[in-house]
Amino acid sequence: MKLTYFETEDILYIFLAEGDEASSVEISPNVTVELDEAGDMLGVEILNASEFLRNTVLESVQGRILLNRQAA
Repeated sequence: MKLTYFETEDILYIFLAEGDEASSVEISPNVTVELDEAGDMLGVEILNASEFLRNTVLESVQGRILLNRQAA
């Protein structure tokens, strides 16, 4: 796996495998998975990556805090 961040465009690309892209599927807003002929994942492209990652991390942390409070 290899990560590449394009700062000017705020795009994060996660390389999962080598190959030729045959299609792509948008799995959520601003997140696209690139697939080869067999339907195997080649990579994931995240647009507006800084916002996406910030929101994802915040949701995860907030969820853990709530779970910890409920368990206490």
